[in-house]
Amino acid sequence: IGNLPYYITSQILFALADASHTGAVRSATVTMQYEVAERIVSPTKCKAYGILSVVFQLYADCTIHFKIPPTVFYPQPKVDSALVGLRFIGPNALRQRLAGVRPADLRRVLTATFQQRRKTVRNGLKKLALEVCAGDKEAAKNMIDSLSPPLPKSILQAQERGDSFAM
Repeated sequence: IGNLPYYITSQILFALADASHTGAVRSATVTMQYEVAERIVSPTKCKAYGILSVVFQLYADCTIHFKIPPTVFYPQPKVDSALVGLRFIGPNALRQRLAGVRPADLRRVLTATFQQRRKTVRNGLKKLALEVCAGDKEAAKNMIDSLSPPLPKSILQAQERGDSFAM
């Protein structure tokens, strides 16, 4: 149970997640900036969805218990806070969810993916692919290209017709 300092909230949260790999932490109830709490519980396809959402929804059951107004703190912050409950799923269930992926590798991919908010996933992973392929640009390009699902048939047909919106 704790009140996380706003300027290092993410670092503390990731330390809790790392400690959950071994079962050292089973749950945490913390106050944090409301905006950060929203990112943790954010569903996909929302602006707030990011690395915190992926990691904590994978590692724990997350709940915003309630919003806390600035008036209950002294000195008053300029933002709302939230009481957040994190119930970590435990090392065995986490290993199952990760399906053989090492947590450090997952974090590395997620960091590359979400590092620049306005970039596509493909562009976010280019640098990591180049690193994994030991600087071989062609191998890195092939790796990134292999991640893309094929376009739907209707879009391919529109591209063949020269439809500029399908390009």
